Amino acid sequence: MWPFRSLSRRTVLARSAVATLAVAAPALSRPAKSEADERRARLDRVIDRAIAARRIVGSVVLVMQDGDIVYRRAAGFADREAASPMREDAMFRLASLSKPIVSVAAMALVERGGLDPQDPVTKWLPDFRPQTADGKIPEITIHHLLTHTSGLSYGFLQPPDSPYQRAGISDGLDRSDITLDEEIRRIAAAPLLYQPGTRWGYSLATDVLGAVIAKAAGEPLPDAVRRFVTTPLAMRDTTFFVEDGARLAVPYVDGKPEPARMADPQLVPFRGPGIIHASPSRALDRQAFPSGGAGLVSTAGDYARLAEAIRLGGAAVLKASTVQRMTTSQIGDLTPSGLPAWGFGYGAFVLKDSALAKSPQGAGTWTFNCAYGQSFFVDPVERLTVVAFTNTGLEGGFGAFPIEIRDAVYGRSS
Repeated sequence: MWPFRSLSRRTVLARSAVATLAVAAPALSRPAKSEADERRARLDRVIDRAIAARRIVGSVVLVMQDGDIVYRRAAGFADREAASPMREDAMFRLASLSKPIVSVAAMALVERGGLDPQDPVTKWLPDFRPQTADGKIPEITIHHLLTHTSGLSYGFLQPPDSPYQRAGISDGLDRSDITLDEEIRRIAAAPLLYQPGTRWGYSLATDVLGAVIAKAAGEPLPDAVRRFVTTPLAMRDTTFFVEDGARLAVPYVDGKPEPARMADPQLVPFRGPGIIHASPSRALDRQAFPSGGAGLVSTAGDYARLAEAIRLGGAAVLKASTVQRMTTSQIGDLTPSGLPAWGFGYGAFVLKDSALAKSPQGAGTWTFNCAYGQSFFVDPVERLTVVAFTNTGLEGGFGAFPIEIRDAVYGRSS
């Protein structure tokens, strides 16, 4: 087990900084009061319109600038049928927003000498040797996992009769009864889509990374995430398993004339031929394997702690040099699918060209979104952290809502 360095002077000081995230801090430049009021009004309008139009059911939106909370609001319903209003401390299933958290845990291990991005995955998982279509067994590294350039994929990105479905591979969102070791064995049995390092492809790489972290840290993945990330940052509501679901926001899925309450399981059509198999009860299942790519639950406030800590240079969890590495594109000339203006760092998308993206965000902005309806971004140029959680997928994560929130923050919306 790797030593817990929570008593170092750097960590003690950093914890103090994180604890004051919600307290006013000296600002480099803040909007005048009228500008701040206008931003709040724009954000209110975006949220109110999305709820009135029945595109989302409920949301918690939090905006920080220069370390100050400049906007915070819970709106709509956590449970529409029970008429339970959304709460600021509502818990949400993170789906792919789990990936940045697990990637931070991996990089904390890198700093301690427990991992190296250039290590082959087989150093920790000796039997993880998936083959390419021609039968070759290429080397997959930790770097490939962190950057989604490993050649792996997701079942929901594949047609129904793909090897992923035939192998019974879980995407980390369904209520599977297999262990993490069995999940890794099944992933290894499916063929790689391409030679590692030659393309970018969204995938189960972070689930494999989670298994690597567990081996390298000498403890289960939830314990490693708790030790390296959530405890130092006081993210008390971020977990793989929820004991009491009273604060869990009920998830909804896009529908007409309004979103439908998610069934269990729920089949969610995704781009192309894929189908997401979602089981909301997974978050309450102690036996579900810890999916590094999709298994965490958190609150908007907790997630803002993580994002702000990284924006400030790592706070209690990472060194500034490691943060720079994570939030800089690490994929060279490769391009995330359909996103020519973006690169990918260690655990998140990174904006390379604001003009090409037609985005008001500054170059270097890093971000992620997810199928359950959450998104966040950090703009280091404007010193902004924006967390927009909804309980409605896919609209809240991949629809117009996160774009409207972004534009309202920067003054683009009416």
